[in-house]
Amino acid sequence: MRTGPHRSKRSLATGLALAAIAAVSTVAAAIPSQAAACNGYVGLTFDDGPSNDHTPALLNALRQNGLRATMFNEGQYAAAYPSQVQAEAAAGMWIGNHSYTHPHLTQQGQSQMDSEVSRTQQAIANAGGGTPRLFRPPYGETNATLRSVEAKYGLTEIIWDVDSQDWNGAGTDAIVQAVGRLGNGQIILMHEWPANTLAAIPRIAQTLAGRGLCAGMISPQTGRAVAPT
Repeated sequence: MRTGPHRSKRSLATGLALAAIAAVSTVAAAIPSQAAACNGYVGLTFDDGPSNDHTPALLNALRQNGLRATMFNEGQYAAAYPSQVQAEAAAGMWIGNHSYTHPHLTQQGQSQMDSEVSRTQQAIANAGGGTPRLFRPPYGETNATLRSVEAKYGLTEIIWDVDSQDWNGAGTDAIVQAVGRLGNGQIILMHEWPANTLAAIPRIAQTLAGRGLCAGMISPQTGRAVAPT
C-alpha cells in the first residue's frame, strides 16, 4: 500500500536532483563566457591595513561584488591583527608589503629601509599571508637605495596610475570616477579606512563591468595588472 507513494517521492527527488544538476551545468557553462567578457584587467589596491575596524567590511564588500584586490599591508598591523591577514588571503586577495611603520623611507638610511621592508615580509608571512612579492613605498616615495633593498627581498615596486584621492576626503562619486579613468593594466590607489571607499565598492564593480574590465592581479614580473592565475 505504501509502495506507490515512496516511488512517487523517489521519482520527485530524482527529478529535483536532475534539475539541480542542470542548473549547476548552466551556471558552469556561463563562467567561461563571463571570463571571456574581460577585455582588460585593472589593479585595485588598498593600503594601510589590516585592522579589525575596517578589513572585515571591505573584504565582505569586495566578495559580494565579485572583486579581488591587492592589499598593501603595514607590518605593524599585520603583526597586531594576524587573523585579518588570514582573512584577506582566504578571501582571495593578494597581499603586498607597505613597510612596517609607514615612514618617509627616502629620508632614511639603507639599514632603516632594510628593517622596514624585512620586518614586514616576516610579519605578513608569520600571520599567514605568504611572502609578499610586491612592495608599495609609503607616499609613493622611492629612490635607488630603496629599490636596491626591494631587489634584495625579491620585491617589485608598485606605485599607481590613478590616485583615487580617498585619503584626501574624496567623495564616493569621485572615487568611482577615478576608477573609470583606468585603462588595461593600470593600477588605482585606494585605502581600506575611508567610509566613502567602502561605499563605492558596488559602483566600482558596475563601472568596471560596463567597460569590459575585470579586477586582476598585479604581475611581479611587469608591475601591471593581468588576469588572475
